[in-house]
Order: sequence, then C-alpha cells, then structure tokens
Amino acid sequence: MTAEAGPLAGVRVLDLSSYIAAPYGCTLLADQGAEVLKIESPEGDNLRNYPSTLRSEGRAFLGVNRGKSGMVLDLKQAGAQAVFDRLLRTTDVLVHNFRAGVPERLGIGYGALHARHPRLIYCAVSGYGETGPLRSRAGYDQVLQAMSGLCAMQGTPEKPQIVYGSVVDYYAAALLASGVASALYERSRTGAGRLVAVSLLRSALAMQSARMVWADNEPREVSRDMRSGGITGLHPTLAGQLYLSANTPHFWSALCQLLGLEDLATDPRYDTVRKRAQHAEVLVSRVRATLAGRSALEWEALLGERVPCAATRQIEDMFDHPQVHAEGMVDHFEHPAVGGFRGLSRAIEFGTVPATPAIPAPTLGQHTDTVLRGLDYSAEEIAALRCARVVA
Repeated sequence: MTAEAGPLAGVRVLDLSSYIAAPYGCTLLADQGAEVLKIESPEGDNLRNYPSTLRSEGRAFLGVNRGKSGMVLDLKQAGAQAVFDRLLRTTDVLVHNFRAGVPERLGIGYGALHARHPRLIYCAVSGYGETGPLRSRAGYDQVLQAMSGLCAMQGTPEKPQIVYGSVVDYYAAALLASGVASALYERSRTGAGRLVAVSLLRSALAMQSARMVWADNEPREVSRDMRSGGITGLHPTLAGQLYLSANTPHFWSALCQLLGLEDLATDPRYDTVRKRAQHAEVLVSRVRATLAGRSALEWEALLGERVPCAATRQIEDMFDHPQVHAEGMVDHFEHPAVGGFRGLSRAIEFGTVPATPAIPAPTLGQHTDTVLRGLDYSAEEIAALRCARVVA
C-alpha cells in the first residue's frame, strides 16, 4: 500500500464498493494521492465479470480501479469484524455502495462505526438516497437515465435513447470525490468525521441543472431550453462527421467567413443564437452544402483555431492523439494477469506533483497478505484466517 504524491497524500481509503460510481470515485481520490485499499468479497466485484475481449480480466474493471491495492475480506464471516476493526484504526475514509440495511447487518453501519471511530469519513453511495420510498431499490446508471429524463432528452419522449458510457455513474464518482475531499477539509478544522451521501438520482438530476428549472405558472409541456439549436451539432462532410459549436457572435462570424458564407454573418435574421435556432432549416442546408466539399478532418484543421469543432473519432484514436500525449494522459501499466497495457494515467493533474509509477487495478486478493502483515498479523494468524475463509 504505497501512497502517491498529491494533495491527499497520507489519506487512507477503504473501498468496499463495486461496479463503477463508487469505485471510480475512490480512483479519483487515488489520483489525488490517497492510499486506496479495495476490499472485495470472495466472489469479487461483479465488474470483473463483464463482457470483455480480455480473457484474464474485465476491461471495465481495469479502467475503473487503477491506483489501488486489493484484498479479499468476507465480512459475512464471524472473524472478519476483528480484521476490519484493525483496518479502521488507520483509515480516514470508508466508501461503500451496499443497499439499505446491508451495512447494519454486516456490522458496519454509520452509527456503529462513527461511535467507535468519530474521525472517520463515511461515504455511502446509493441508487436513490438515504430516505424515501425508493431507498431500498438497487440503482443502476441506465435505470436512473430512464427515470430522470436523460433518455427522453437524448431521443424524444416517444422514442427515448440511452446515453451510453455510464455518464450518471461517472458524474456520481466526481461528486463522491468532491464530497469526501470537502469532508476531509472540514475534519482538518473540527477533528470530526461525517457521513457523505451520494446517490445516482442526485447525480442524474445534477447533470440536468440547466434543464431542471420550472417557473411559477409555466405549463408542463415547454422546451427546457437545453439545446442551442441552429447549426450547433453534428454534420456530415465528404468523409466523416463534424461537430460545430458557433453560438457566440465571434465564432458565428468566423464560421461564416471560413465557409465562404459571409452573407449569413451580416444578415440580421441570424444575429443571435435564438434567431439561428428559429431558422435552423435554412442555415443547416447551406452549411452542409459547403461542408460536403471536404472531409471532417480537413474541416477540423481549417476551422479549429477559430471555430470550436471536432471530427468524430473512436476511443482508439485517442491513445495516440498529440494533445493526449502532450498532456501525459496515457500511461503504460503492467498487470500480473493481463500483462502490459495502455490506459488513462490520472483524471486530475497537479502541476507540482512528480510523475509516479502507474498502478494497475489489483487482481482479486492480490495484496491480502501484505495488508495483513502491515496490521501485525503473523504468518500463522494469516493462515488461520485463510483457513476460516475470512480472507483470501
């Protein structure tokens, strides 16, 4: 368990969670220098079993759990509580995403742990929150997308569409990291820990703060003003698709000039974003007729310095993108089972922090013995725990 340099260096985190939201929140804490220990049941995080073209480990698990050590501790076994309590003596943050009632059955509910460890930051990630009629339901990214209006916005109310990429989970992970960091700052002043509660429902609605505004006396069936309209969006070209964003007067003028459509820039019918949205049919037709003369990559090179735009790419193209390389976003990892692979190095950059070795996601129980030895368990005691199936 070697902590990286960073603003959270010296902070110890126990990650009891699975899937994406809570585990990636812990990874973001590791990116900031925290020492994160992932504790799994003997069955392991189910994300390890998700479909993958990698035979020895799930690709999603590798991407979500970098920067952690890992051990197996079966909290359902009688002898596990003593091991867990010993771990908590040097722990600053505990994170889990158990459903309501499970922590209490395992003896790790907030009330019980806070009484014994008042400095502990206790972070619980749920589908729907700590109270209310849905508190006991299992929550998953796309379930919350459907519930919260994201699917209807992505498509239409009559033909909703899923937003792939687990966007609700990843935003919840960011909320987790932010909330835990705030609680750690508070503890530095007060000496007291607290409960930090994150839910996928809050994440899904927070992502739509710009739409979740309902004025007094406003009818239900109104546009929620999310999309700027007009020519902003994806457009076909001679080869590939190009996304254009030209909402400001400056960018709209530059786009018209570079496309040879100067008359549009000076036409008062199109001099605001709202007006351009109202005349989208006319504008899009003319813009696309011009875009058809070059490929998306060619237009990106021509427009890029003066008009926000991007040719659509696949994720594989980003591994060798010059901007990604310049920012040092990709690192090379060595995994005991997978071998060498390239992956995201960290999500947050701290300019004064020196580069540290890339730490891949742990194999199931990879560091169990190392952790137990660090807790002063003898070889005989570790063997006994393993025989009793408390650890693996």
